[in-house]
Amino acid sequence: MKVKLLNLMLLFTVIFTMNSCSSDSSEETADSVSAVVVENYTYSEVELETMKLINDYRVSIGLNPLEKINHISFKSEEHDYYMIDKKAPSHDGFVDRSNNIMKLLGATTVAENVAFNYNSPEAAVKAWLNSAGHKANIVGNYTHFGISIRQDAATGKKYYTNIFARID
Repeated sequence: MKVKLLNLMLLFTVIFTMNSCSSDSSEETADSVSAVVVENYTYSEVELETMKLINDYRVSIGLNPLEKINHISFKSEEHDYYMIDKKAPSHDGFVDRSNNIMKLLGATTVAENVAFNYNSPEAAVKAWLNSAGHKANIVGNYTHFGISIRQDAATGKKYYTNIFARID
């Protein structure tokens, strides 16, 4: 029963997040699925600022701040590079990322926000908060998160992947 409920919740999360992508202007390969927890991740100032904005918002409405996990940021980074390669924002491969985080970190629920072509953390977070689906992820019953923001060298456009997880 628990497995069926978990699978149903995962399906709902996938459907919910697939309908909530941001922009203001396929699947990943098996090689990109980490079999071990990635412990090292170097955060840029922009990534740290985005995480702070999300946590500041959560705290302002009485929710717990989220703890960052390097492995989740690594999975986010992999997805950013996938989107840069495809030249489009997407949630392709979300089930694989989610399953990886559940298996390796013990997460019970995983959700994802992506954004494309925002020039500042404030703009991306504002857009997410103005979107019902993205806001639901930001204010959801999560305990941890990770983020990656990468810029396409050819176009200069930024790709954001923000993954949320509940780890009890």
